[in-house]
Amino acid sequence: MRSSRITRIAAAAAVAAVAGTTQCVPPANAVAPPPIDNSRLPAAAPAAPVHRTVQREVCAVPELDPAVSPTQFDGLDLEAVWALSRGAGQRVAVIDTGVAPHRRLPGLVGGGDYVFTGDGTQDCDGHGTLVAGIIAAATDHAADRFSGVAPLATVIGIRQSSTRFAAVGDAAGVGDVDTLAKAVRMAADLGASVINISAVACRPVGSGLDDRALGAALAYAVETKNTVVVAAAGNTDDGCDADGPMIVTPAWYDDYVLTVGSVDAHGAPSAFTRAGPWVDVAAPGEGVLSLSTVGDAMANSVGGAAVHGTSFAAPVVSGLAALIRSRFPGWTPRQVTDRITATAHHPPGGRDDVVGAGVIDPLAAVSSGVARHAPDRRGADPAARPAPPPPPHPEPVTAPAGLRTALTGTGILLALLLAVLTGRAAAARRRAPAAPAPD
Repeated sequence: MRSSRITRIAAAAAVAAVAGTTQCVPPANAVAPPPIDNSRLPAAAPAAPVHRTVQREVCAVPELDPAVSPTQFDGLDLEAVWALSRGAGQRVAVIDTGVAPHRRLPGLVGGGDYVFTGDGTQDCDGHGTLVAGIIAAATDHAADRFSGVAPLATVIGIRQSSTRFAAVGDAAGVGDVDTLAKAVRMAADLGASVINISAVACRPVGSGLDDRALGAALAYAVETKNTVVVAAAGNTDDGCDADGPMIVTPAWYDDYVLTVGSVDAHGAPSAFTRAGPWVDVAAPGEGVLSLSTVGDAMANSVGGAAVHGTSFAAPVVSGLAALIRSRFPGWTPRQVTDRITATAHHPPGGRDDVVGAGVIDPLAAVSSGVARHAPDRRGADPAARPAPPPPPHPEPVTAPAGLRTALTGTGILLALLLAVLTGRAAAARRRAPAAPAPD
């Protein structure tokens, strides 16, 4: 694997069963990324593969296994959250293996393809569609109880990597930190309010990994384009083994990325979640149910293995970021990420390298009121930060078209009746005899 190759978390090997894995906690040495070099920012350009590519494997088919009980949203109280925000008006870019069209993603937009010849709405791996469904799948109470975290958000699908394709003459998959940098710039330029990256590139310190273009793109997205960037922390079974400190990108660009670890349905850290000083919060990444790439189907397994991974914890937080941005449209990216970390259920000591500031609390994050502050691992005093702007009112509930028409018609009739009665009263006064003058 080349040093800059992106590892697509849970796209293939990482969807294997969790049993038998152990939590690998590398030394939490604070390895700083290189300074942001804006000259490295990728130029604005149409999305296209760097080299001519071919499909090497048949497409994966995520499927629904009735024996697997999906529980990833249990305990998040999303019904209460949706009374305040459902993500309306937000555009969430999914930089992944593409996002396949699905009736539960009615607003899907193609954002570009760095793998083959599509527009970002093709998904041969199934990974990106699973991620997108967690973020924004529409509710269908007639079919099931599943819904994405922000069901009114729009998804921008950008295909940046694939294990099923390869450059001509190369047996490996497609996707590296350079194409990821280009995809981040593309997503920001397309107006994404949130970007989800469920992938990592991780190498031992001193390996020569050059991701300065990615750092510049992340800074551009956050500081210039006002975009929240959420990324997965990585899995211990993703091929990034090392005895010493490691570079984990994009996570180590901690000033610009909200990095997410995984917990189970009970809030316990997942056995596979990769620890590090850049982990900010944790979200459910086990017992995953989402959308399949086939027809209108749902999926919770690939190749007979249950879907799990920090890949699927990150989009839970991306959906939450969309809810917050919809409810608090004036907030900056850092105010949004501070809110998410401040309202999380903190572990003993306030934070740790496995779950960061703790497991997210969507209702607390979206509700009005003063958020408690999470510990700041960069040493700054969170209380010294500017207070967020006052919360707006909840998203208005729009009356159905028929009801609006009926109410409008009733108002018109009442106005006409009042005008008729007023006119008759005035005419009667004109016909009445004048009162006699006093003596």
